[in-house]
Amino acid sequence: MRLTLLALILALAPSAAAAQPAPTCAGHVPQLRPQNTFPQDVGRSLDRIVEEGWIEIALYEDFPPWSQGGEAGPVGIDVDLARLIAEELGVEARLRLVQAGETLDQDMLNYVTRGAVVDGHVSNLFLHAPYDVDLSCRMDQVVFTGIYAQESLAIAYALSEYPDKGPVPAYFRYDTVGVENDSISDFYLTGVIGAAADKIRRFPSTAAAMGALAGGEVMAVMAPITELEGLSAPGIGLHSPPLLGLERASWTIGVAVSTQHRPLAYEVDAIIGRAVEDGRLAAIYARHGATYRPGLR
Repeated sequence: MRLTLLALILALAPSAAAAQPAPTCAGHVPQLRPQNTFPQDVGRSLDRIVEEGWIEIALYEDFPPWSQGGEAGPVGIDVDLARLIAEELGVEARLRLVQAGETLDQDMLNYVTRGAVVDGHVSNLFLHAPYDVDLSCRMDQVVFTGIYAQESLAIAYALSEYPDKGPVPAYFRYDTVGVENDSISDFYLTGVIGAAADKIRRFPSTAAAMGALAGGEVMAVMAPITELEGLSAPGIGLHSPPLLGLERASWTIGVAVSTQHRPLAYEVDAIIGRAVEDGRLAAIYARHGATYRPGLR
């Protein structure tokens, strides 16, 4: 159920503009400021990170090709980016794989601004945070920065089922399609397209859905394009057809930092900018079987 809140925002947003205006935040009530919080629970400053020689970076667990556990430690696109950031800062990367909450609000509270209620602490950075004007206004204790990529929905399909051309969403009134439960694709196919209930097969993750596609259990899978690329296999095609009725089929992803540590946010944004310009970020994507799509910075 990763990014459930973002799924609703993208599915229902009235604007399809690629570039979003700077947030005015009119009508938003500011969040409560942290009070009576021990220093270890509100993160660490850039100076302290450099002085102590390490930075903790939170990444989603079980989220290939972005981040997941491996025999020799975490692997994935976000894992490599986290290590690049730490290397540029001249410190050790301490990677923290975390479980996605029911909403993005919960993830930001648990890992960026407050720490989980039971034995929780915040991390210095949180990767793969989606950027949206509404989110940045509502979550004013979080700095959304370091935009590093653009994501969009796509469809992976069995070439044996669609030898001539890939399916469009309207096909899923008749053909089986796999989606991650409570994902953007799930909301779109059920709420906008009205795909047949018995044709949508919901899985706990995109990886599980792609496994079902490879095994012939479904004819297609709808999900973010980078996930589909990184999880693809022989006999599977991939395309990005028009998604009628979905006003915003793409979004940017970046880094979330506590608003108390803006100098860290500025430095990380500069590091990512250099990695985009010199091709290091594109090379990271290529190592994991994905195509780099720059975000709007």
